Amino acid sequence: MSKEEFLTRLRSALAGLPQNEVNERIAFYGEMIDDRMEKGVSENDAVAAIGSVEEIASQIIAEIPITKIVKEKIKPNRSLHTWEIILIILSFPLWFPLLVAAFAVLLSLYIVVWSLIISLWAVEISLWAAALACIAVSPVGFIHGNIFFGLMLLGCGLFIAGISIFLFFGCVAASKGTVKLTKKIAVGIKSMFIKKES
Repeated sequence: MSKEEFLTRLRSALAGLPQNEVNERIAFYGEMIDDRMEKGVSENDAVAAIGSVEEIASQIIAEIPITKIVKEKIKPNRSLHTWEIILIILSFPLWFPLLVAAFAVLLSLYIVVWSLIISLWAVEISLWAAALACIAVSPVGFIHGNIFFGLMLLGCGLFIAGISIFLFFGCVAASKGTVKLTKKIAVGIKSMFIKKES
């Protein structure tokens, strides 16, 4: 793919973002391609080394705060007529509670997902605490002459520690997956405000 084609596709993928942001990003990637070409890399190889347009556009959208995107979208292209202002004011009791309810539902879903992750980590910490307690208390059984009790506590402690090790990897994977999911949801919400050009 040529530099011009790459930049055109990137500009199209970023349509709907604030124009100054788009211009800055296009200039940045244009310079990056030029720098690689000055080092002797062919134009096609320089463009290919940067990555796909979709990945770059997704990364740029993720980096730009949603407030900038929304501000760009709600900026009126024309002044509102008097009847439109009156309609907005009169319909306020209808659209404002719906907006608040939608925000509350999204926030509660976000909290529920992260609560599950926090609960997983709480279970992990509890299992480690139980394993350490069992192992630490097992010598008491040996000291008091109850070898069976001491061995049972030691065995339980090691068993719980083994379960904790497996659960640790599950907690890490679940946390990473939730972070990725959260980023995708944020990019998806931002993308709803971005008008794609055909």
